[in-house]
Amino acid sequence: MQKTRTPPSLKGFFLSAPLQVTFVIFLLSASNLIPLSTSQDTRHATVFPSTSIDGQILFSPMDSGTTYLIHPSGAVNHTWSSTFLPGEAVRWLGEGTILRTIKTGFAGGGGGSGGGVQKVHWDGTIEWDFRYDTDGRLTHHDVLPLSNGNVLMIAWETKTRQEAIAAGRNPNYVSSSGFMPDHIIEVHPTGPTSGDIVWEWHVWDHLIQDYDPSKPNYGVVADHPELVDLNYANDLMSLSDWLHTNSVDYNEQFDQILLSVHNFNEIWVIDHSTTTEEAMGHTGGNSGKGGDLLYRWGNPAAYRAGESTDQKFYGQHDATWIRPGCPGAGNILVFNNGAGRPGGWYSSVEEIAPPVDASGTYYLESGSSYGPLSQTWIYTADPPQSFNAGIISGAERLTSGNTLICDGVAGRFFEVTPTGSTVWEYVNPYPSPAFNNVFKIVYIPPEAPPGPDTPNLDCIGSLSWTNVQPGSMVIGSFQVQNIGDVGSLLSWSINTSALTWGTWSFLPESGTGLTPEDGTVTVAVTVIAPDQQDTDFEGYIRVENQQNPTDYQMIPVSLITPTQKQSTHGVFFQWLVPLLQYHPMLYDIVSFLMVFRNHHHISE
Repeated sequence: MQKTRTPPSLKGFFLSAPLQVTFVIFLLSASNLIPLSTSQDTRHATVFPSTSIDGQILFSPMDSGTTYLIHPSGAVNHTWSSTFLPGEAVRWLGEGTILRTIKTGFAGGGGGSGGGVQKVHWDGTIEWDFRYDTDGRLTHHDVLPLSNGNVLMIAWETKTRQEAIAAGRNPNYVSSSGFMPDHIIEVHPTGPTSGDIVWEWHVWDHLIQDYDPSKPNYGVVADHPELVDLNYANDLMSLSDWLHTNSVDYNEQFDQILLSVHNFNEIWVIDHSTTTEEAMGHTGGNSGKGGDLLYRWGNPAAYRAGESTDQKFYGQHDATWIRPGCPGAGNILVFNNGAGRPGGWYSSVEEIAPPVDASGTYYLESGSSYGPLSQTWIYTADPPQSFNAGIISGAERLTSGNTLICDGVAGRFFEVTPTGSTVWEYVNPYPSPAFNNVFKIVYIPPEAPPGPDTPNLDCIGSLSWTNVQPGSMVIGSFQVQNIGDVGSLLSWSINTSALTWGTWSFLPESGTGLTPEDGTVTVAVTVIAPDQQDTDFEGYIRVENQQNPTDYQMIPVSLITPTQKQSTHGVFFQWLVPLLQYHPMLYDIVSFLMVFRNHHHISE
């Protein structure tokens, strides 16, 4: 594709031709002494002898449609591609199948919005595609598969401003666009795109307020810790997204559900043994309390049982019961983000032992707050402020007693011992180091079955040239790699059928037998620009996996020719072209000079 553009102003090059030659010679000489790049290969993890990470790790970068399964070494074992971004969690179902949340593009909601859930097999086949994004309802943040094949989902429901005020919400704390409390649904898949909601719980059925005695739900908040104060949480986020529940977990022994309620700085436990009708009320179920809260912890001020100084959690995420077989089993592990923490913002991972008996009943002394008084275990960095993930993130206890932590903001996964020593670390490079946020990760024990030796194509880079003289030659490069199964062999080739301008050559043009362990292959690109002046040329190069026609990557391409000749500096690069095929390092140097030159032209 090409299009005529407005003539640019005349700009000069940043170095004279003699200085350009000197600079290249200096770099070539220096390359024998120092590396051209000091960046580390972030696709490999830092592993220490005492690590217990010997399974696999599953995650979906928030800015990518690809879900990754990696080995502790950092090697990618498998990927699942999607046209949707995650919304936000991904879960492992076993035997190569994942449960992936997706963003369906629904305009409502806020951070963490989703709208759908997909069950995806190893080969990418979507077995189930369930949507919940209509009539003011929208899934968000997290899902959890149950052993019976059903799926728990967190979702918003929309109340109008008038409905919120009529329930007793202070009008100053309601957005003009409406009010979105949370509810939990359990969905039983019934077909490729259908499912029955077999159980649900709505916080809207368990409210109390002491703002307006003429409205429903009026009462003494401090006397009802089992209910939720409708007028608590009144910051800017809470005007619409009131609770911002961001994780869900399930305790099969007690048939209870654990929620992380971000805007209350609390975790809640509710009874799942109820019927949907009982969950709407205050009696029934194993607890005899219907859908009322069985337990809450992290911020007793939310139910008038403490002061701000008693608060423990600050915008927490990923509350989970520690699994059987792990040290601390039955305790609750929480990623405490630390946003707004007094004395300085920093993140921590905290374990508490809830006051629960063998029947799943939680002890609460009358007139007091729920215990425990303090945490059983806390991980903080040294110094604490050096670990600060204000949003997203998570943690999981391993059978060794170590804890696997996801700093979602930095895209950093690491394992710590009970004493806080780091014994494994990995930084997510996908889709790029600058956009590598991860909601949370899932650890898969080594007994999970390995997948087949399937190659998977991945490309890095784009090609863009500006101020190119018509008929002159420019160069660039991009990278090809195999991010498929360990031991897989990738055969790839380049398809330029979408390019109808310029004369193109590639070195190499194709490849065979590329393994994940080989890393990236750099493809050097040479283009003779078309003769037209004052034109934008655009298109893409298609790199294809020869073993799988559905596996391909697009490399965006653009080239701009100027209105008039600006200088003769382009000639300098042309005399280097014959050398390029014999000196791959020179490709990188000249490409750097041209990118620097083009940036200089644009920014002047």
